[in-house]
Amino acid sequence: MAVVVTAGVRSARLDAAMHAGFFLLLAASVARFVSAHGLHGATPLILGLTGGLAVVYAAGMLLWAGLGRWRQAWLALVIAVWLALVVAAPSFAWCSVPLFFVCLRLLRPRVVIVVAVLLTVVVILAQLRIASGFDLGLVLAPIAVALMATVTFLQLDRARAEQQELAADLLRTRDDLAESQRVAGVVEERERLAREIHDTLAQGLSSMRMLLQAALRSWSAEPEVARGHVTRAVEAAGDNLAEARRFVRDLSSPRLDGSDLAGTLAELAEQAGSAGGPVIRFTTSGTPHALDPRVEAGLLRVAQGALANVTEHAGAAEAAVTLTYLGDEVVLDVRDDGSGFDPDAVRAAPGRGYGLRMMAERVAALGGSLVVESAPGKGTALAVTAPAGEAR
Repeated sequence: MAVVVTAGVRSARLDAAMHAGFFLLLAASVARFVSAHGLHGATPLILGLTGGLAVVYAAGMLLWAGLGRWRQAWLALVIAVWLALVVAAPSFAWCSVPLFFVCLRLLRPRVVIVVAVLLTVVVILAQLRIASGFDLGLVLAPIAVALMATVTFLQLDRARAEQQELAADLLRTRDDLAESQRVAGVVEERERLAREIHDTLAQGLSSMRMLLQAALRSWSAEPEVARGHVTRAVEAAGDNLAEARRFVRDLSSPRLDGSDLAGTLAELAEQAGSAGGPVIRFTTSGTPHALDPRVEAGLLRVAQGALANVTEHAGAAEAAVTLTYLGDEVVLDVRDDGSGFDPDAVRAAPGRGYGLRMMAERVAALGGSLVVESAPGKGTALAVTAPAGEAR
């Protein structure tokens, strides 16, 4: 059985629509300029700048996965060439619309504000240059559009930050209680809560953040798509609330209610990529059979934590989740083609490696083993082997 996650495809379609809009506006601007001015005077310069802008933008599209930290430099170059083009031909100003949404996707909130102001001012000045006289609408319309999009983005980002701070507060509370109460039973209970918070709330927050960012990118051009992303974010919040209530009562994950582990992992993989993350493939190997509920719950939590790392930190284009049945053992593999890391350095660094430690403790409690293979720039492979146990 193989399940190809379609969320990454949907995000790719949104990106393709944005890129197509840019080239369409660029072509329309060229056609308008040539129609109005012919092939004389500044036209060769305009055509040269247009070709340069198209080449730079297309190169970024084709090399997107490999650009990494150079994406901001690529965006700066695109904006610089576009500015030169607008100075020479103001009619190219409206190419700023797709550029603005690229900025929202790549830049930090404070930088977005600065760039939004720059793009808005350029559009206003360009429109006033070609207008027959002063028109207040040409000033207010670009400001209103930029303001609404920027404020919406910043509010969503602020809400995400507050939720992450709440999760961090819960983890700090767990540490404080473990320090003040030395009773072994209390410490064990707090450790259980910490694992559940890390593998459920953190993964859910990451999923909601990406869904809301995807909604923002399609807010104006495709409102129905944006509403779909918001609906899935609300559903993810409901799932997170159910998870929190269940693990407080020390029950298994509600994801496993009425579903086997393979089906649950397939749904988890699809949800993990549903906001524009990597394309995730889920497969099974061997003959599926029922497992000990503790093993199913433990492997699900490990998969949640691993996929949260893939979508939030790895910068991967593709990932694969494999569940293998080997008679009295079961193996869970999670692989990605992301940035990778040095596992030994992460474990040794203060304040890092928390998620790996939680995974190792959870797997050890099942009587299994955890192996993590990774290197900078080489992706990451995580393998968990656990006894199948007896189904109840």
